Amino acid sequence: MHAITISLGIFFALHFETSLPLTPGYKQQSFIPSIYAVQAAAADEQFAYAISNSKVAQYDRKTGELKKLSTGDAEHLNSGWIWKGKIYCAHSNFPKVPEKSDLRVYDPDTGKLTIHHSFTKSLGSLTWAIRDPENKFWWCCFAYYQKDNSKTYLAKMDDEFKELQRWSFPEKVVSDWDNASASCGIWDGTTFLVTHHHFKVLYRLKVPKEGDTLELLEALSSPFPGQGIAYDPVTQGLVGIHRPEKKILFAIKEK
Repeated sequence: MHAITISLGIFFALHFETSLPLTPGYKQQSFIPSIYAVQAAAADEQFAYAISNSKVAQYDRKTGELKKLSTGDAEHLNSGWIWKGKIYCAHSNFPKVPEKSDLRVYDPDTGKLTIHHSFTKSLGSLTWAIRDPENKFWWCCFAYYQKDNSKTYLAKMDDEFKELQRWSFPEKVVSDWDNASASCGIWDGTTFLVTHHHFKVLYRLKVPKEGDTLELLEALSSPFPGQGIAYDPVTQGLVGIHRPEKKILFAIKEK
């Protein structure tokens, strides 16, 4: 998920909506204004978190009051996923080359943002890293952009981040990316919900029984114009951002 401002048109074709037919997915329930709503959002029972390129901002989810800003260096945070009370953020040096990626962790108690793991051989830019529902493996997405975006892949890794297997994304999804890539993904049961960079769509994908390409099951409507999403434990819905409007969005399933 890359925040391109003046040069955005150089990187992406700037179409405004998905070309795929949408089935009912999620709708906005509420929001919290945040100037830090640039890359992603996450939430727990008490707080909502907006993630910018370099900061994690903690908000009281009932009042919308900013409670804390992260300390610690960061160049390009990409997503936020809560595990064991901490927020794990994909991080890269995009658009610099050669690519360098790492996984950073934010401690809500101390406000510190530190490096959890550095990928010594980084092919592409890490845009999201999550654990599976069984808490057995890391699932990490490394993104490519423009003419190379079909190289984007999802890797299954062990606890030491050794790659065990990888999958590419289906052509229908890649062709819908508008020269961008897979901004974020979360588990939803046995499937993934994957976001666009700037379209309001969620791709439901599954790991195939055989083969090395993820399967597209459906495209869902979404209030989020791309970027990083997370599970909301309060509503059992999703939390994400509206980057142009600088808002943390809370979404629930459409009936």
